[in-house]
Amino acid sequence: MLSFEQKLTILESFPELQRKDVSLGRVNYQYEESLYEKKNVAFHLHPNGNGYLYAGQLRGYATDDKGFVNVREYDEAAFRELVEASIRSLSFRAPEPAAKKGKSSTPPGEVRTSEWIGANKQLLTLKHEEDLWYVYTGASLEMVLETYEEAEQYLQEEGFSLL
Repeated sequence: MLSFEQKLTILESFPELQRKDVSLGRVNYQYEESLYEKKNVAFHLHPNGNGYLYAGQLRGYATDDKGFVNVREYDEAAFRELVEASIRSLSFRAPEPAAKKGKSSTPPGEVRTSEWIGANKQLLTLKHEEDLWYVYTGASLEMVLETYEEAEQYLQEEGFSLL
């Protein structure tokens, strides 16, 4: 486990991050050049060793509902790797194909709501609302995607199939 000071030293080694001191001795690091509304890469790093890094757009990380991963027990390599990946994820936005711009992403003849089932009989609902595709687990929002194709690919990669 890295100490608070070690985590700060690693974050300071990224010149693109800006330190923001917050309450109770906690520290945030922001990426001001983010192409998204989200700017915090490091959130509420605390002198007791606790803290969070943003991984909301990355695969393979167990995130909270805001896209953050608790990094209390991370070693230097894992911490540095996640900081780099987080910055990259906020630096690039996949371009929307030209043919789809300005058009509804609902495929012709497709229903705007569909049910998907996973290997453990988990049910997900895919809904199209206001030009975005929302994936729900019951009443909880799981993911938001821009096109039906992205939603379908996401669900299939996660092991779900259309009911």
